Amino acid sequence: MNRKEISENTIEIIAQHINERANKPSTFPIITIDGQTETPHYYEIIPFNEIDNSEVKFFAIDGSYNSQEFYNGLTIGLYTAGYVGFSNGKQICLNSENDPVILGKGYFPENILITNDEHKLAVFNELLEFKPVKKLFNECFEETNYENILGFKPELITQNISSLLSFCQEVLEWAMIWEIANLEITKKGDFILRDGTLRSNNIKQKYLVKLGKKINQKEINLLAVTKNSSIKLELSSTYKKIDYFLETEKKPKYPFTIENPRWQKLCVWFEVPDNILVSAYPEVKQKKELFAGKITTITKTSMFASKSLTSGRGFGLFFSARLDYVEKLQNYDWVIVDLNIFDCIPNVEQGEKIRNIQKIQKIFYELTRLTQEHYILGYPYPLVEAHNFVSLKNNFRDEVVKRVRASLYKTQMMDNVDIENLFLDIHERL
Repeated sequence: MNRKEISENTIEIIAQHINERANKPSTFPIITIDGQTETPHYYEIIPFNEIDNSEVKFFAIDGSYNSQEFYNGLTIGLYTAGYVGFSNGKQICLNSENDPVILGKGYFPENILITNDEHKLAVFNELLEFKPVKKLFNECFEETNYENILGFKPELITQNISSLLSFCQEVLEWAMIWEIANLEITKKGDFILRDGTLRSNNIKQKYLVKLGKKINQKEINLLAVTKNSSIKLELSSTYKKIDYFLETEKKPKYPFTIENPRWQKLCVWFEVPDNILVSAYPEVKQKKELFAGKITTITKTSMFASKSLTSGRGFGLFFSARLDYVEKLQNYDWVIVDLNIFDCIPNVEQGEKIRNIQKIQKIFYELTRLTQEHYILGYPYPLVEAHNFVSLKNNFRDEVVKRVRASLYKTQMMDNVDIENLFLDIHERL
């Protein structure tokens, strides 16, 4: 769209909306209240020269998908998911490829050509046959009928290529969690990090809760981290308050155990309050329905705002944290962390709400081993490496087309012109 086609009034409305949300007066306390997770908890970072001195292993999962449609109805679609691992600051080799550079483990489908609905269904069925996915369904979920597990019917999932590939990527990522948890090298106290949240529409709540509980029983720390969240916009003024307090009052008076002034950094974490979650993820009102003989309007709380094992479509508890305090950067350092609710609330199944603050503090303290690099702005480096490992760059299309074209020329069962026209992108000619 030409920039001139967007009215100035539209731009001003967008700017006004952002300003209103980002500059709402913050009523959030900046002083720690003992026993209250919805207040900031400040702590000293692990000394820089000690961050790799740990027996804890850190695994990170990410996924990616991409597709290219050509004018003749031919589409090449690919998704992938994989993971990397680190121990004592060094990457662990998780595959048997004997490659000195590629140390992570990833999965790629065989079915990447899509020209009709049967091909889309083949992509879907291939996912279900992946070994890690079958293990997740059979061993963890204890279910053999995938229709009982998935949040949508196959015909809806395969409705378009983008939703299909996105679905396959996410389910494969969930399967990676269970695979990592059962590796021989994975021990109690290790961390599994996922990009995003511990919530999903693609897998039903009942089964996600099973996964979260079983990972907790193995005493493995499972959490999700993201830099991008509407929660951050709602907390913008709160971040400014805490940043200012850290820099002007807390840090100058803090009794640091680290003597080197350059290494003296304070971090902070807090549980995201209910009112912030509701503002960031408003309630979804459903249509009026007949219930118990009466017409009732069903109101459903957003799955992202839930703090329970029901209606939340996941097993996470949202926190916000600053894991590597760098002066003057303001809220660029803040991340949203979705912790396993079973780690945070040990008796959540019994309806109790008491938080295990010592456990939460330990998790965030250990995360500071991963964030002391300015270029990643407080984001755990294993997740950066996982993203780089699985990311399907824009040139994936060129690589696949080049290889398929070469194979067609090798067999020479088509005319040269037909081969070239097969991969013609009509938009490049317009």
